[in-house]
Amino acid sequence: MNIEKRKPELLIPAGDLETLKIAVMYGADAIYIGGDMYGLRAKARNFSMNDMRKGIAFAHDYGKKVYVTSNITAHNRDLAGIRAYFRELMAFGKDKPDALIISDPGVFMIAKEEAPDIDIHISTQANNTNYATFKFWYNHGATRVVSARELSLDEIAELRQNIPEDMEIETFVHGAMCIAYSGRCLLSNYFTGRDANLGECTHSCRWKYHIVEEKRPGEFLPIEENERGTYIFNSKDLCMVEYIPELVNAGINSFKVEGRMKTALYVATVAGTYRRAIDDYFTDPKLYEKNKPAYMEEVSKGVNRQFTTGFFFGKPNHKDQIYEKNTYEKAYTYLGTIIGVREGMYCLEQKNKFFVGEEIEVIRPGSEAINVKVLRITDEDGNDMESCPHPKQIIYIDVGIILYPYDILRRRELD
Repeated sequence: MNIEKRKPELLIPAGDLETLKIAVMYGADAIYIGGDMYGLRAKARNFSMNDMRKGIAFAHDYGKKVYVTSNITAHNRDLAGIRAYFRELMAFGKDKPDALIISDPGVFMIAKEEAPDIDIHISTQANNTNYATFKFWYNHGATRVVSARELSLDEIAELRQNIPEDMEIETFVHGAMCIAYSGRCLLSNYFTGRDANLGECTHSCRWKYHIVEEKRPGEFLPIEENERGTYIFNSKDLCMVEYIPELVNAGINSFKVEGRMKTALYVATVAGTYRRAIDDYFTDPKLYEKNKPAYMEEVSKGVNRQFTTGFFFGKPNHKDQIYEKNTYEKAYTYLGTIIGVREGMYCLEQKNKFFVGEEIEVIRPGSEAINVKVLRITDEDGNDMESCPHPKQIIYIDVGIILYPYDILRRRELD
């Protein structure tokens, strides 16, 4: 088979309009987003209907697609609202979503009735672990199914051989791993009353746990041989940037990155790295092999919990867990994204404090990071400042080079 015909889509998350634009500019082929309701990231900023329309129009202008998550496990009380929601999306006209991501069969049927011109993708929440399930959804009108994260590459390859050629497989290749099967978790609801399957997960899998023996209440027994307890459900993050050939050969159509609650810096770093890796491989596999260390170095600059290959090469073991802590590795801090220029000074909304004289980095689409020094900072009125202490303050900077819209500023943190 001609390798060019099998080039996968790079599917990137976005939690708001700013991040969607970054995903588009840094190499996504498609972006998945959530509205204010009916997705599984209720704590994400998410999109108002107005921002959703703007975001889809922006992506379409660049030839990119946008998929909208509607993958809650719906209750009776949700159905009327879901029906109205799909009607609103259809009313976007030429800038309606390219697909809806759904897990609930009832929501699926409503989508077919109210949004017949929008493709339906079946969420990983639907436990899609075999080719019979894929064919079931295909026969009911789905164009794509997201494979369960518990599948190996061999299982996905077998699945590919047993489903229609025009049916698409979407697979997570990067990001946080859920402890529950296909993300269908009950821990959060049990402990806090916030249902992960309705988008309100408290990430209770990242908490510290001890054992308590039934007849000795209050006596906490360490699970490991120390007194600190252990994070027994705390998985490392998935990262498959070193295995692009294996993913392609398995027949995966869309490489999906997790992270609708992540920053624009994270999205730019991960999207840009996977874009380069995929393009390098399809240009020349030898080029891809040569650049593997650079991919890992760059993707590690995004916030992460260390990396694992998940289930792709067999079942995970103790090496794929982090038992000592539940915090992220954070190599870089997000300072802001360039949004304009005035009299040779470049405008951004400050995300984290930085100072005149600091060494920082500029990243931009399709380019290596550029080391610069902050030469000047002013407020909106042109008053000089030694630092920018107020988050979301609009400031202007000079770093000695020309900057462009969507350039991102970041600062390396000390080890």
